[in-house]
Amino acid sequence: MPAIEVKGLSKEFKVLKRKAGLKGALKGLFSRSYKTVRAVHDVNFTVKEGEFVGIIGPNGAGKSTAIKMLTGILLPSGGDIKCLGYNPFKQRKEYVKNIGVVFGQRTQLWWDLPTQDSFELLREIFEIPDGVYKRNMARFRKVLGIGNYMLTPVRKLSLGEKMRCELAASLIHNPKMIFLDEPTIGLDVDAKYRIREFLKEKNREGITIVLTTHDMGDIEELCPRTIIIDKGTVIYDGPTDKIRKKMSAEKFIKVDYAEKAPKFALSKGIKAKEVIGNQVTYAIDTRKAGVSDFIKKIFTKYGIEDIDIEEPSVEELIRRIYTEGIR
Repeated sequence: MPAIEVKGLSKEFKVLKRKAGLKGALKGLFSRSYKTVRAVHDVNFTVKEGEFVGIIGPNGAGKSTAIKMLTGILLPSGGDIKCLGYNPFKQRKEYVKNIGVVFGQRTQLWWDLPTQDSFELLREIFEIPDGVYKRNMARFRKVLGIGNYMLTPVRKLSLGEKMRCELAASLIHNPKMIFLDEPTIGLDVDAKYRIREFLKEKNREGITIVLTTHDMGDIEELCPRTIIIDKGTVIYDGPTDKIRKKMSAEKFIKVDYAEKAPKFALSKGIKAKEVIGNQVTYAIDTRKAGVSDFIKKIFTKYGIEDIDIEEPSVEELIRRIYTEGIR
């Protein structure tokens, strides 16, 4: 049995149409109209037990909505979901005993209580045996480094400290599967490293992990498989390596010229993507043109004040995959 099986999943929201100004607000008190917003449409995928799958997409693509349906928080408008053999929404009480969830911008810890008290409360909620609880807490202290602030109220923790505790809280009851929604957002390098290494270890132990993020570093480091969602629909489901190759094949070079941006013939594989005053952003397909050769050429011929080399953003990557596919 797959860990997750999704068929024809969709979610629509009814949103109130508001009119601007005081007059519009007064009209809204007596006559209301609504519009239907489709957040997820006809999504299909299967996740095997023990897989580590990344879900990416631009803001508003439907990633978080999909995760909320997979965790039983939202009821789908259509389609079928089976997670660990359960219907997440209809069998939520039995289902949530088997999963862990981390939402990067929401907490499952009690804000004003010491961190230790939050773990004790979760222990009672999940009815965790003493031996299991002690072993898990000892491991979290060692691997995630949370021992130094167990007596600190959650509200006084730094973002990195809080996220380590959130991750521990999601795993304290030994779930079979965990869902992570932006778990490394805003974290420093050390916190990201600890969390990534810990997740790799848990996945090696057989836990199924589904990760949504805007950080392509997380995806490349952790997820052999990636699902890309755009406008509520899956546009790619396959090996992360293919996405990595497409990302590494293109570079953006932002050049600030000392004077007005010059116009000159560009070699094959190089395009002037954007011109703003003296600044030009060039897109270079490294399969057809050399970055160093191009930089050497413009430095030799023109006055340059600044130059910056960038990787394409997730949004740009998705746009290109949507229009060109992955080759």
